[in-house]
Amino acid sequence: MILKNILDMKQTLCLPAMACLAIVSCSCQPSADSFRVVSPDEALEVSIEKDSSGLYVYSFSDQGEELITSSHIGFKGKHQGMIPGKDWTVSASASSHDGVWKPVWGKRQEVKDQYNELTLSFKAPEGHQGISRIQAVFRAYKDGVAFRYVVPQEAGQSEETESECTQYSFAGDYTAWFYNGEYHNLGPDKLSEVEGERQPVMTVQAGENQFMALHEADLRTGEPLLLSSSKGDRTFQVASKPARLEPGYVSAWRVILHGRTPGEMVDSHLIELLNPEPSGDFSWVKPGTAVWDWRINGAITDDGFTYTMTYPSWVRMVDFAAEQGFKYLVLDANWYGPEFDGTSNPVSGGKTDDVRRILSYGKEKGVGIWLYLNDVGGRKYPIEKTLRQYREWGAAGVKYGFMNGTPEEKNAWTRKITRLCAENRLLVDFHDGPVHPYGQMRTWPNAVTREYCQAQLDAHRVFGPGTFVTSVFVNMLAGPLDMNNGMFDLRQGNTTRVDENKPVPSTVVSEAARTLITFSGATIIPDIPEMYRKYPELLAFLSAQRMPWKESRTLMGKIGEYIVMMRETDTEYLIGAATNEEARTLSIPLTFLPEGAYTVQLMLDGEDAHYLTNRETCQVRMQEVESGDSIPVRLAPGGGACLRIKKPDRR
Repeated sequence: MILKNILDMKQTLCLPAMACLAIVSCSCQPSADSFRVVSPDEALEVSIEKDSSGLYVYSFSDQGEELITSSHIGFKGKHQGMIPGKDWTVSASASSHDGVWKPVWGKRQEVKDQYNELTLSFKAPEGHQGISRIQAVFRAYKDGVAFRYVVPQEAGQSEETESECTQYSFAGDYTAWFYNGEYHNLGPDKLSEVEGERQPVMTVQAGENQFMALHEADLRTGEPLLLSSSKGDRTFQVASKPARLEPGYVSAWRVILHGRTPGEMVDSHLIELLNPEPSGDFSWVKPGTAVWDWRINGAITDDGFTYTMTYPSWVRMVDFAAEQGFKYLVLDANWYGPEFDGTSNPVSGGKTDDVRRILSYGKEKGVGIWLYLNDVGGRKYPIEKTLRQYREWGAAGVKYGFMNGTPEEKNAWTRKITRLCAENRLLVDFHDGPVHPYGQMRTWPNAVTREYCQAQLDAHRVFGPGTFVTSVFVNMLAGPLDMNNGMFDLRQGNTTRVDENKPVPSTVVSEAARTLITFSGATIIPDIPEMYRKYPELLAFLSAQRMPWKESRTLMGKIGEYIVMMRETDTEYLIGAATNEEARTLSIPLTFLPEGAYTVQLMLDGEDAHYLTNRETCQVRMQEVESGDSIPVRLAPGGGACLRIKKPDRR
């Protein structure tokens, strides 16, 4: 049944024998031990064969250039040796899929879902104890490849394993960057210099026009992916806690994203496509921008009003959100009592009465309210009852913080909460060291974002402009991120904010641009209305970000240096650009525009802007362009640019 679920995909076509030659080639004899599967455009190829010891290895190449060389697959059993072993027999089957995914929300309205698939079915020799059958399923897409392990139901007894033997042996001493929790990403490092365990996403530059990224997709059970390497080596090994193999077991997909530019990987949907389609109605899921009460706490306006995390401030934030067309207000910690206190009841404690009042007021104004829930309250009190109560109150979503447990336990709890939130029509955002995204937004469109990054206002000690233009090419490849971009109060010196009062190392134009560049189903902006109103053109840029996006495209980018992102709405094209600590001038191509003439509004850093010394200067101008033109823009150190291009009125 497990095999049928994987291979019997919607619109999957089992090819006739001659057509299969374009997908997989192998000997027709029962002892065949050499196979290959290629991408639909025949550029990417995975080859599988036996090595000199008789064990199975794969390699990965692009247009004949080998990027990953002979790398082992399989598991090491505790008692029965390698699975599959050198004396196991193998048979192969091939299929092809050509479909379209229409996400509820995402980077674009339609996504091509095209791949070629090869399934290798391994069988142990007679007398083998434990698992006697296992399959390795390989898929090749235009933007990467993936493989996973499946244990059929008729596979015999379960078996403990010492390790998963999956390897990634790179063909050269390439350059890599790695996710690093709530710190600046690790890298750029030469592969031979990496030692010990690293977390994905692992982004790799193999050449001027060769980029890869290692991650996983559809992690149903077990520990999230970890990678390890020894210094002086170019081989990375899956170091995650090994699985117990039993009938019906399905591993996560081991994914190798590929692009000729890093932006192609940013624009990829491969991670999502490797997850199951959703079941049920998710038409209620509405992505959008949210204001937030945590960072406003302590801010003082020119007329003397002090923002706090209380009802009067919530009303002002809801009014502002309604005025600007923002969809949500996020209420953060301590609304039901001290968040780490086990006696704080998440359905009756603290400011519950005021929370219910603002939920009602928000409904009148057309603004949904998110509620924070700490893991202490989430586990001490029945989570099913808590989330059902939030639904009955009319909450829009849940921000879940500080989850505890082993990585394996956290993944199981994350999956449970995501499912329960979906059942109660609640969006969900996981914070504070969450399990990495692995494409959940396809199966559960309510999983709109998570803090799989250094939220930029939490630790200025590590988050600088270079952090942003690295994390968008590393962390963001895993899925939607809640990075809390969009701080407009960038005055010199400390602010009156309660939680974090240090100056933000950015420019106001860059802050606006980052809200567009960062892919998220809930763009949570951190400042007070009065600071946004100081910059009406930039505020209008925030308000113009009406999701879901019709199309997204990374126009330019270099890891750790700069990025330029275009996102399309029903009425206009929005462009955001951001740079690292260096000033630069970029020539932004407009090749995405349909033929015709357009007027562009440019919001640029002031002439003397700098992310450390002069953050709040902005200049605005208009320019006439045509499709195919390029627009030169100057980015200040740590700065950015925002562009708006209205679509012609076709009426």
